Amino acid sequence: MSRRIKRMNPKPRERDERKEARPFKAGSAKKAGPRPGGKPGGRPPRFAAERAERRVSEPALEKPAPEKPVEVLLPTKVQTVKVTADENNMRVDRFLEARFPGLSFSHIQRVVRKGELRVDGKRVDSKDRLEEGQSVRIPPLKLDTPKAASPLSEAAQKTLAALKEMTIYEDDDVLVLNKPLGLAVQGGSGMTRHIDQMLEVMRDSKGQKPRLVHRIDRETSGCLLIAKTRFAASHLTGAFRSRSARKTYWALVPGLPKPKQGRISTFLAKEESEDDTIMRIAQHGDEGASHAVTYYAVVETAGNKLTWVSLKPVTGRTHQLRAHMEHIGHPIVGDPKYFNIENWQLPGGLQNRLHLLARRIVIPHPRGGVIDATAPLPPHMQQSWNLLGLDASRFDPIENAPEE
Repeated sequence: MSRRIKRMNPKPRERDERKEARPFKAGSAKKAGPRPGGKPGGRPPRFAAERAERRVSEPALEKPAPEKPVEVLLPTKVQTVKVTADENNMRVDRFLEARFPGLSFSHIQRVVRKGELRVDGKRVDSKDRLEEGQSVRIPPLKLDTPKAASPLSEAAQKTLAALKEMTIYEDDDVLVLNKPLGLAVQGGSGMTRHIDQMLEVMRDSKGQKPRLVHRIDRETSGCLLIAKTRFAASHLTGAFRSRSARKTYWALVPGLPKPKQGRISTFLAKEESEDDTIMRIAQHGDEGASHAVTYYAVVETAGNKLTWVSLKPVTGRTHQLRAHMEHIGHPIVGDPKYFNIENWQLPGGLQNRLHLLARRIVIPHPRGGVIDATAPLPPHMQQSWNLLGLDASRFDPIENAPEE
């Protein structure tokens, strides 16, 4: 399985950050001279499966795992602490969890609900936000006695094995899955099996279940990031909200997009009918309309009839990539909702399934360093790449697209 996990200090990434600050110019990837492993004017392959697997398998190149937090002694008597600058705007429950790792969710809620914890002498709610300099009265705290793990049923063991089979990366805080096509992330009408339900088998001794921090469509395969703790969920959700997460998708589309690199900026609004729900292009000010921005780049073509494109969403709207590619006249091959080219024939040997892969995700790790994970082409896309003579190890020219 193709994957790359980087765990390092942010400092070495300054070079990439400088690149991202430059204006986005069509054809900028061609300025570099020929290098080994890439085509003239390109850069070396960044997603080569062999290179990725080598990085993971060679112990000498592995990055050290994040240090586990130092155990903090819980207060045995009432104490008052000041909210620091780093804790400004932090929720009360997140504040307690960060200060005293290991406290159960129920215990935190209990001391707040009873008024045992007070801010500047006043009762608060667990969702209230703290301000720098405020005084927080903290009552005596204790860890709940861990519950003995009950044996998993045969069905639960099969579910756990299925999750392990999907796993690209895992540590104490984070899980990255390679979600297969056709498996929903969350439940819906008539949905009996989905990722959120499958995660029930991973509840820990404190009853905590891994949490979804973002979503990808049911028919999209690839990288799905999951937080295993409340601590990680808070940090990862914040990273998505601040757009610190970088996501790259691969897709196959008909025709040749022009220009070969570009920016799609529209407003999208949900349009519901009795049979379906789609995202339509909307105008600023329309009810329910949200701004959506996507960068795209042509990676390789197959006889000008089909094109492999790399997509980088800056925003994360529902069906954003699918709606945007349809908007510029190049809907994604196999898309049951947005592919509407009349009399277009699917080339022989290609499966009529959505050709969209959440190829890569790069996001700051909650405890420092960076998670950088990639997912391989799903079987139906690999078959198409083979039939069309596309090279999945080619450099991805949109990797350093700007973030504005």
